[in-house]
Order: sequence, then structure tokens, then C-alpha cells
Amino acid sequence: MNSDFPPDALNTLPCYTVCMVVAEIGTSHGGSFEKAEKLIDAAVSAGTDAVKFQWVYADEILHPDTGFVQLPGGKIRLYDRFRQLEVPPDFYAHAAEYARTNGVQFICSPFGLRSLHELLAIHPDAVKIASPELNHFPMLTALAAFRAQQKKNGQPPVPVIVSSGVSKLADIENALTVLGTENVTLLHCITSYPAPETEYNVRLVGTLRNIFGVPCGISDHSLDPVLVPSLAAAMGSVMTEKHITLSKAADGLDDPVALEPEQFAQMIHAVDQCDAVLGHYGSGLGTEEIIRQMKDEYGAGKVDEVLGSGVKTLAPAERANYGRTNRSLHFMRAMKAGEAIREEDIGVLRTEKVLTPGISPEYLETVVGARLVRDVMGGAGVGWEDFIAK
Repeated sequence: MNSDFPPDALNTLPCYTVCMVVAEIGTSHGGSFEKAEKLIDAAVSAGTDAVKFQWVYADEILHPDTGFVQLPGGKIRLYDRFRQLEVPPDFYAHAAEYARTNGVQFICSPFGLRSLHELLAIHPDAVKIASPELNHFPMLTALAAFRAQQKKNGQPPVPVIVSSGVSKLADIENALTVLGTENVTLLHCITSYPAPETEYNVRLVGTLRNIFGVPCGISDHSLDPVLVPSLAAAMGSVMTEKHITLSKAADGLDDPVALEPEQFAQMIHAVDQCDAVLGHYGSGLGTEEIIRQMKDEYGAGKVDEVLGSGVKTLAPAERANYGRTNRSLHFMRAMKAGEAIREEDIGVLRTEKVLTPGISPEYLETVVGARLVRDVMGGAGVGWEDFIAK
């Protein structure tokens, strides 16, 4: 412990709290419930508090013409890769039951209205809004309505975890305005795979907590199992989410950046040690002690880079993704000038690879019912110049 640590800094550092760990299984199960069980078992053995899945329907995420992805087995349409990851609702119901039987919570990310409603029907322990869906306003509005009905019925609203990768402060504010802040946890994140540790700006955990008045944590896509999670805990993180895989050599979309079980256990041990330090020294001196230990192990320069300024900006690694990974409005089919736009003609989609982003999903009601003033291609982003509002 640094005896020169100024006492007045205690008022500016995070309050001590125990950090929850979420093992992001995502789609690493590849559609196999046997593999999903093995992933849950591995996460439980490592000491996780919760496991998280992704409820995938390809047409809720991408247009078929969004482009290709290079995988170990070769080049494949990204849309088709997501189609391969679709499983029936009872898959997730069984996963939830298996997780709870093994003493951990079941969390899941929906990607549209269908997956949201099916997820809510199996009563998850929490709903996770992934970073690209931070501006999926139709889905956020539906989730907010469900939570409001729960409160009306005298029930606590289902907990919501919101990731804030590839976002600006206004994007986060808009999402929380729709969702509310009760039973909401906000995760700082960088939407890049892998994400460079030195761009993580971990001090944002405290910044976001202070700005939005909600508990904050970290969703970590960096490769090191210890550095970012430990520094996030030092900054008062209440939750650490990180991908887990049985093998980095597997063919899942996120397997190359996930932690294998031994690494995941190493991460949990590190986070637990940080909790112990904070509990022993208190939040101020404990924070300083964790930072000192990380500097001893990783070097002062690198740790200072990882901690960052605490000012919310897009990380260099994710700047090119802004507007493409986030949701925007896209035409689902080719249409002719003069046609009226129907609800089924528009998708709230990620742009991703080769398509052009459209206008924000908040304008969906403006677009539906409008009339086209020019021909448009299927998959194209909806532009203001394409239509005359009704």
C-alpha cells in the first residue's frame, strides 16, 4: 500500500462492491445442447456466477446480402453462419434449467422482437442488451413495456444488462431513457474482437456510473484474462462479462477471443482477489493497491494506458464499426418508386460488411406508410432522400 496516497482521494474513488462474473457462452455451443452443457459445466467449475447465451434468428440481425466472413472452414455468408446458429426455444429453456440446477443464473441476449418475447416467456434471470442493439428502439420499447407491466402487477422488473460498446454518451442516454434505470446494470465495452487492452479506458466504469446513476461493470473482449477485469474491479465494477470456450481453435464466431476454462478460472481468481483487497483496505486504498500490483506485473505505462482518461469516446479499434455494427433501417426487398412502404418491407438490422447504413430505428414509424420517390435495392439502408413521409 502506498503510504503517500492522499486521503482526500477517498472521496473521488469508487465504492467497494463485490463483482459478479458472467460467462458469455454466446453461440459457442454451435447448436449442440451437449456442448452447451459442457460449457456451463466449465463455467461453473471455474466459479462463475452466471452464464449468458444469445437467442439467434438470423433475419433479426442481418440482411442476407450483408457480406461474407472468413472462418476456419472457409468463406461463408455471414447471414448463413447465423442461420446455422438458430435453435428452437426449448434449447434455451433447457439451458436455463441446467444452469440453475448447477447453481448459476441464466442470462440471454435477444436480437429482435421475436427472440425477446420468446426469451421473456422462459423467465431469464436477466436480459442482456448487446452493444449493437443499444439503438434497437422497437426492442427496447417492448422490453420497457414488459417491465412496466411487471411493476403494475406488483412484481420487480426483470433485471436488464446493457452493453455500451461502439456507442456515444447520447446513445446510452437514449437507451436508458426508453428502458429506465431500475434494475439496470450498464457495462463499458469495446466492440472489437479482440479489443486492445490499451484502448479500454477502464476509468469509464466510474464515469458512466456517475453520469447515469446506475451500477456499472465491464464487458471485456481483450485477450488477457487478468488485466482489464482487475482494473475494472478496482474502478468499482459490479460485473465482469467475458467469453468462455472449450477451445480457442473451435469454429465459433467468438471462440478465438474467448477464454478457455483454465484461463476463465484465472480471471475469476483475479477478480476475487481484487474484491478481497477492496474489502480489506476499503475502496480508496484498495483501488490504489490493485493498481500498484497491476503496474508491478504489467508495467506502469501499460496500466496507465488501460486505465485511460475516463472520458467517453469511441475507441480507435471500434470507430470504423460505428453506424455499421449498430442498428439502422434497411429495405428488405427491392422496391419501385411510388410504392408505399409497409412494415414488413423494413428491417431493423446491423449493416456489417458491404451494405450502406440507413437512418436510425427511432424513425421506423416515420418510414412505414411513406411513399418511395425512387427505386431502391433490397438490403440498402433507408435514406431520407428515398421517400416522402406520410
